[in-house]
Amino acid sequence: MAKKGLGKGLGAIFGEDIIKESENEAVKAAVRRKKAAAAEEGSAETVEENPTGRLMVKVALIEPNKEQPRVDFNEEQMAELAESIKKRGVLQPLLVQKKGAFYEIIAGERRWRAAKMAGLKEVPVVVGEYSRQESMEIALIENVQRADLNPIEEGRAYQQLIQEFGLKQEEIAERVAKNRTTVANAMRLLKLDEAIQDLVINNMISSGHARALLGLDDKELQLKAAKMIVDGGLSVRETERLVKRMVREAGEEEKPKKEENSLNLIYQNLEERMKTIMGTKVTIHNKDKNKGRVEIEYYSEAELERIVEMIESIR
Repeated sequence: MAKKGLGKGLGAIFGEDIIKESENEAVKAAVRRKKAAAAEEGSAETVEENPTGRLMVKVALIEPNKEQPRVDFNEEQMAELAESIKKRGVLQPLLVQKKGAFYEIIAGERRWRAAKMAGLKEVPVVVGEYSRQESMEIALIENVQRADLNPIEEGRAYQQLIQEFGLKQEEIAERVAKNRTTVANAMRLLKLDEAIQDLVINNMISSGHARALLGLDDKELQLKAAKMIVDGGLSVRETERLVKRMVREAGEEEKPKKEENSLNLIYQNLEERMKTIMGTKVTIHNKDKNKGRVEIEYYSEAELERIVEMIESIR
């Protein structure tokens, strides 16, 4: 299926004529078809046409989209939106598609939730048919354009589009009108421990703090630093300095281990070379960098004599 340019707002996806329903004869025709179908099913009271050409659907017949990237809804903001809807109603219709006896929200879940809080029985909708990919992309675009997603939700939504539909970061960036670096940075946050991702979701640390923590490869160090950020109220700059110090300290602790591992590899290589030459097992026991002993095994008197002769021949 050809990919659609989804980066210029919902109007660019479906055309301004769908977003502005009052100017759309096709939508009005759809309204008449829906009304006729509802009448045939004996449920005409659930779908009504209003003067603007929108469908009015009972709130109880609308369901949220399971693919909605947003999982966190700010209670204070929802209460403010509900109060606004009480006074002015739902000014922008929900974008939905028919799913059996119900309507699934494609865009507008916040308005639907706020309308329920406000006590509305019906809300305006525009009904369409969308593929699963289109549904996910529209929900993502609506939230991203309104800055409704937290950085982790945004990163997970991008990741899902890549994993399920094979989109590239460049393609996603084009659809949501962001640059590729922004998309890549959001997805990088998913490399953090889930406990740290939860801190970002719950606004206990910012995305700037989280990006700084990516400088620590060790998960335990990440968690330790995150706790220090929360407990100490560290700024992003202070966090960056903290991470640099922890990386430096961890490097100093690892240095002796790395040197020891390097020496072991050298000795193992020497053991293999001596084993090949002498035809028997050879073990090097090193006490320090300059001292140690070499152990040569033999399994018969004849083999011992062969080894001794080989050593004497070196002189």
